[in-house]
Amino acid sequence: MDIFLWIVVLSLFALSFMGLVFPILPSVLAVWGGFLVYTFFINSQALSPFFWIGMIALTFILLIANVLANQLAVRKFGGSKLGEKVAAVSVIVGAFIYPPIGMIVLPFVAVYLIEWVQRRNPKEALQVATGSLIGFFSGQVAEGLIQAIMIGWFFLSIWL
Repeated sequence: MDIFLWIVVLSLFALSFMGLVFPILPSVLAVWGGFLVYTFFINSQALSPFFWIGMIALTFILLIANVLANQLAVRKFGGSKLGEKVAAVSVIVGAFIYPPIGMIVLPFVAVYLIEWVQRRNPKEALQVATGSLIGFFSGQVAEGLIQAIMIGWFFLSIWL
């Protein structure tokens, strides 16, 4: 039975990384699912309160990584405050509109239109919209690193 449960835990961890490529998959929920399967069905004593507090903190960081990365990239590429806000909202909305395409295309198009409507020339608007794409991909990289830290911390906690 333990072998089956370990397969479930490892599968959930693998699913979390697949969620980076297919954002419709709930990455952080899969990581937590692995933790909870281990805790409730394999060993309820191995993970300390410090581990759980750390995972909660990393989860909050992970959840805002894409939104903040997108906003910061738009700002760095010369976007307006409205462009930053639109980038953040459109990443969230895009997650529900044909993911992962919606999370990539919607912020790009929305930021482009907002910047263009605010009297920027098309070249400047395109530059800021490109910043939103760079922000999205940077957020995905950050999310992957945070997930790797969470999973690595899990294995260190149960082995030490």
